[in-house]
Amino acid sequence: MTSSFKIAVKNLDAEFVQAMKEKYAEAELEITINRSPTSPLLEEKDFWAIIDHLDWEQEEDEAILEPAINKLASLPIAQIYSFEEILSEKLYRLDQQRFAINIGDSSYDKDRYFSADVFLYARACVIANGEEAYELVLNDPTKMPKNITFEPLLHLAARAYEYKTKKPFSYISTYNYETYSNSEGWKEMT
Repeated sequence: MTSSFKIAVKNLDAEFVQAMKEKYAEAELEITINRSPTSPLLEEKDFWAIIDHLDWEQEEDEAILEPAINKLASLPIAQIYSFEEILSEKLYRLDQQRFAINIGDSSYDKDRYFSADVFLYARACVIANGEEAYELVLNDPTKMPKNITFEPLLHLAARAYEYKTKKPFSYISTYNYETYSNSEGWKEMT
């Protein structure tokens, strides 16, 4: 027997969950989220607008990130998650050997040590430099920044979420952006 419940997420509470556990202890629960049209996901243009808030006039990473953190934190929480989702997809697209061989001193070479972390931070640097830089590199891997990284970008959504909610950010994006996750982009290795 299948039962269907429709309840607003804001109305979920411990009492409702406990009632479900008691009534349907051995059942599986399938959750479908129907987003409200008043809380749309972050659009690509908005993602890049937040990236454009990075303050490259500053020297310290924290100061560089601060305007972007503030901008993202001013948006609905769903859009903070959406920012992380878009970021992960872009990092994943750059997770390819053809980009790794172009990052400078730490470039991929199958015969010597290659830092997966440095390559991840180099990919973050591409995105931190904005949409135009990202598209340029996507179309021409030789345009990868050489010996430059920007790891702090990976923490922007978490920092905005924590600033807004005073709670830790816990989110697993659709795309795993760790180096070598995009297996199609590393086929030459195998």
